[in-house]
Amino acid sequence: MRHYDLVILGMGSGNMLLTEEFAHLRTAIVEADRFGGTCLNRGCIPSKMFVVTADAVEEAESALRLGVRAHVDPVEWKAVRDRIFRHIDPLHDSAVDYRRKSGVDVYLSEARFIAPKVLEVDGEQMTADTIVVAVGSRPIVPNTPGLDSVKYHTSDTVMRIDELPASMAVLGGGFIAAEFGHVFSAFGVKVTILQRGPRLLMAEDEQVSARFTELAAQRSRVLLNATVTSVAPHGDGVSVNVACPDGQHVVEADSLLVCVGRTPNTDRLNAAAGGLELDKHGHVVTDSAYRTSVPGVWGLGDAVNHFQLKHMANAESRVVRHNLLHPQDLRTLTNRVAPHAVFTNPQIASVGLTEQEARRRGMDYLVSVRDYAATAYGWALEDTGSFAKVLANPADRRLLGAHVIGPQAATLIQPLIQAMALGSTVDQVAGDVLYIHPALTEVVEQALLAL
Repeated sequence: MRHYDLVILGMGSGNMLLTEEFAHLRTAIVEADRFGGTCLNRGCIPSKMFVVTADAVEEAESALRLGVRAHVDPVEWKAVRDRIFRHIDPLHDSAVDYRRKSGVDVYLSEARFIAPKVLEVDGEQMTADTIVVAVGSRPIVPNTPGLDSVKYHTSDTVMRIDELPASMAVLGGGFIAAEFGHVFSAFGVKVTILQRGPRLLMAEDEQVSARFTELAAQRSRVLLNATVTSVAPHGDGVSVNVACPDGQHVVEADSLLVCVGRTPNTDRLNAAAGGLELDKHGHVVTDSAYRTSVPGVWGLGDAVNHFQLKHMANAESRVVRHNLLHPQDLRTLTNRVAPHAVFTNPQIASVGLTEQEARRRGMDYLVSVRDYAATAYGWALEDTGSFAKVLANPADRRLLGAHVIGPQAATLIQPLIQAMALGSTVDQVAGDVLYIHPALTEVVEQALLAL
């Protein structure tokens, strides 16, 4: 039985742990798929590279609002796809080679606990003084009748298809559905989105969610309050039976994309045998320092938290690295407010409380909404649908939440994230800072000043 000082399970954000401070340890890393995890290979990075291409298409097609006549020839899907993965695919082999040359044992296989702090990998048993569980998550595949009889895609596979379908049914209405709905509709695919709830992006602020649903319905068919009752083959494609408030619908499409959420990969670890406590969603339970229920075993990323955000996993990796190196000086994340963005069209970004959550909690709050169209740069964009929204506590005058829908939302929200993290008051971030005129950041400034 091999023994290690440190074993890391999962090479997404887990790969960030291994800095030169650990070079003196006997270390192993175990990855069942590819180095870089979901983000690099099947998630954030390639999807945003597709989004940038889709943005370019839609910007050209909408340029007439600026007095520019432009058109887009059919998108060369294979050229776009191959350009993207030509950047990404070589990184796995180079990462494995780098780790092995630096003296780390690399196992390209699945690990399972057979006892606390005892793992089985490739039929071998190994133990370790310290284990970090960072095995990530995967797409949920629902138990929809007939789904196993048709060809379908998830976010793991849809970016590598060989040909663009003429039509696509998208099962789900969250982040992934919004982003891929944007990409494929921009590329000329006839997209139908099937959403169980009354709006798309239900986790967003109601006002943002409603505006996005309205805009998405202008470019795609959107069925709301829709329950998929069954799926069946239809020629080379699929037939989806959907129950809606106005009756039954049959959606026929050449391709089906299933994106109804993600689940942690902890079920593949035999976590119970390892003594790890899991919550009802399958996440490894940790304390604020990311220690699990087993001394010497730590966790981070999608296997631990519910955010499913790469920047959160990266922050957790930095905390865990410090705690492994300095067990007498444990750190926690200093800011638990987790911002996020949805890279669809229009782009969306959010941090903190939504207005509906503030109401649900019975909190006192002030709210301000400012349209892009109220700013000089918004005029330049001829933007009529975007806005920034901020909520604040009237007692201490600090921000409770911020929500932006429109061009560059993920960038515009950053000073509001910093204000919340640093405890700045609305007065400080609105009045004590100069905002460049006539930059788009004035929409943030104006929303704050109105508070």
